[in-house]
Amino acid sequence: MSSSLPVIVAVDGSDDSLYALDHAVDTARRRGAPLRVVHVRQYAPWAQPDVLTAGPPDPENDPVLDQVRGRFEGRADLPVVEYRALEGAPGAVLPELGSAAQLLVLGSRGRGGFVGLLLGSNSMAVARDAECPVLVVPRQGREVHEGMTLEPGPRVVVGIDVDNPDAATLAFAFLEAELRGARLQTIAAYGWPPRTWAASGEFAELMIDQGAVENETRTLAEGLLAPHRSRHPDVRSDAHAMPGDAAGLLVAASKDAELVVVGRHRRRLLSPARMIGSVTHAVLLHAAAPVVVVPPTASGTNA
Repeated sequence: MSSSLPVIVAVDGSDDSLYALDHAVDTARRRGAPLRVVHVRQYAPWAQPDVLTAGPPDPENDPVLDQVRGRFEGRADLPVVEYRALEGAPGAVLPELGSAAQLLVLGSRGRGGFVGLLLGSNSMAVARDAECPVLVVPRQGREVHEGMTLEPGPRVVVGIDVDNPDAATLAFAFLEAELRGARLQTIAAYGWPPRTWAASGEFAELMIDQGAVENETRTLAEGLLAPHRSRHPDVRSDAHAMPGDAAGLLVAASKDAELVVVGRHRRRLLSPARMIGSVTHAVLLHAAAPVVVVPPTASGTNA
């Protein structure tokens, strides 16, 4: 695959951003795309009175970008690399870059914020607002203690909601699996046991056959996978219909996975603001593997 659109990675000199940089290099090389390294410098206007009149910052005079150049020195395996220095609030500037990128890459936390946070506010804002898929790379050493028993080998995980699917998420996951030579593990969760409100105002369990629910969920998932399998015949894809919380299942599946792919909420008439969604939010916080958040199809309908 090649594209004129770059893979854009945000760096700020932190260990997390430099770790994300390594992932961005591999991603750009795998996709045959140029790599654009961006440093957004945030200055307080009252502390820098000449910011508005000085023009755009010079990428040749940026210590953070110089650090990246130093890491790249002598390497012959790099894609085409360019550097950009920008000014403003990273949570506002970085999402705007998504309109001219095939992928945005950043670490889960940068230099700002509280040390104990699992996900920084800038990472959250970019994953929520960017027009392109966003790859968030977790801190090194993040562990998931409850994994799944799976055969070894490279694996991409994708979550699918059979009641409200989005073709863009599956399309991205299949492409990544093909580029990586990995198999695709599809997780379709269904709530169990099913409950409804009783006359007393409490939850009452419904008498429904679990096997029937699982089979229906798997059948729906297989139907959604079918058109993507025809486009990517070399990708082995397995549909797993599993009871439980979707976020917990995806986090468990992230152990030893190369990538987890999740969708972003569509805008709705009564909720027009962009939202990540509770499942995607939880996966970003706790997954051991890098997570890609894919925006919904532009039309809001499924292909």
